[in-house]
Amino acid sequence: MLLLFPTVLLAADMEITPFRVTNQSPLVMIQPIPAESSAGIAPKGKFSAALTFDLANNYTESTAGKETILLDGESYRWTLSTRYGLTDKLEVGIEIPWIDSSGGFLDSFIIDWHDTFGMPQGGRDGAPKNKINYSYANSDGQRLMMDSSGSGLGDIVLTGGMKLYEEKSAAVHDSFALRSTVKLPTGDSDALRGSGAFGGTVSLCGASNHFTEWGALGFFGSVGGMISAKGDVLKDQQEPLAAFGTLGLGWGPAPWISFKVQINANTPLYKDSSLAELSDPAVMLVTGGALQLPGDYQLDIGVAEDISVATAPDVAFHLGLSRTF
Repeated sequence: MLLLFPTVLLAADMEITPFRVTNQSPLVMIQPIPAESSAGIAPKGKFSAALTFDLANNYTESTAGKETILLDGESYRWTLSTRYGLTDKLEVGIEIPWIDSSGGFLDSFIIDWHDTFGMPQGGRDGAPKNKINYSYANSDGQRLMMDSSGSGLGDIVLTGGMKLYEEKSAAVHDSFALRSTVKLPTGDSDALRGSGAFGGTVSLCGASNHFTEWGALGFFGSVGGMISAKGDVLKDQQEPLAAFGTLGLGWGPAPWISFKVQINANTPLYKDSSLAELSDPAVMLVTGGALQLPGDYQLDIGVAEDISVATAPDVAFHLGLSRTF
């Protein structure tokens, strides 16, 4: 892709900003954990818009006592996000997701990749290829079963942000912001496009960019809490409160390109289970970068993997196009 885009000389280095990603495991992505963790607030009177695409391939199968879980499938998530600066310090916004769940097409590729590098398959190579099957059972019987493809609207999210601190000069840009979200139950919970309940989050986001003779150096992070009403998915086992956070850094050697690494984590969203898919803290690693395109567009390109095995997709691909108008 670098060969396809010409070098564009800009007046200033590209700032290092977080990937707009969240855990795409089918039982995690329906909960209110936010994708936006930027400390930047939309300028007064302007819109900051982003269109993101996340392709996630899930396969995990576990048994513990009377519990069994199988999460085998692929999801494609398009999210249109827009934020508007009400004042110099306040913004409001909305996120509208469209989710497609199916058996996908990446199973054979991932199996070959694991074979090439001697990585464990975890049972993937013996499972039916390109099929969707999300199921969970415990001593109370079958608690979850979804084995058909489908697409539709996900849970719409209303967002807000407030600038707490900013220092900006030719050499440095430091900022802190307080963010909040309200998740609406607009997605079909039977198809795992939503939880079937309202939810919300509050988070503190920070970033520090330094513009040096070696390029832009950036550090960013966030920490927050989530609250959710009991939804339709594993209602009796759902945790109403959870914590989440991000941590990352990046380097931009030229004004048109940067490289980034980011960790996303959250505490368990379900309880009363001995399975890692439900009861372990989720941790995933996102690596990639960003390209500054003509017209002040920025394109994020990332790949996410589960550091804490079975708590996030085996692999997820992320594209995000953004611009301020």
